[in-house]
Amino acid sequence: MSFPEDLTMALTGTTEHQLRNWRRTGLLVPEVSASRPPLYSFRDLVALRTVARLRSGTSLQKVRKAFAKMPEFDLTDHPAEYRFAVADDSIAVWTDEGFLDLVKKPGQYRIVSLADIFRPFRNHRDDEVVDFERPRERLRVDARRLGGWPTIDGTRVPFDTVADAVGGDHPISFDNLRHFYPGVSPAAAQDAVDFAAAIHRRGRSA
Repeated sequence: MSFPEDLTMALTGTTEHQLRNWRRTGLLVPEVSASRPPLYSFRDLVALRTVARLRSGTSLQKVRKAFAKMPEFDLTDHPAEYRFAVADDSIAVWTDEGFLDLVKKPGQYRIVSLADIFRPFRNHRDDEVVDFERPRERLRVDARRLGGWPTIDGTRVPFDTVADAVGGDHPISFDNLRHFYPGVSPAAAQDAVDFAAAIHRRGRSA
């Protein structure tokens, strides 16, 4: 499954400028396609949230330095495969031998767990980054379901299919939607429409 830039921004709290800059500098190059339009993998989304979460507690310069030094220690897997920790002036990565300091200024590390990356947080601009697994109350992101594409909770129905159905050229009413998608409640459909609108706003502001 590949994720377009507007959905990537909505799920990771990043901006078009950041994504373009991180592609250009090699901080995070999309696995699927780095050309226009860029397409990101599910692992890319996790890595982008990791960068955004680390960035909320330290400088982008240190994040760049940490990621750049990883190959020196044979840490060459996708960034989403690693767990990080931050100190006031440093970033470390967990290895089989414990934490490895990547900036060489060890301090009291604060572990950034996968739960930290997935739950809502405020980025360095103090913007709220949505819950990765539940970008809306009745929407769900699960790597095992449609490759991580957001779906209506409890179903395999993509959120954008529902949003298009009730807001497209030939809209279906929220009440009649159940005839086409029995597992989709009006409240879930409203969440899909709301999330689609947020993505659209992201795309327009890019």
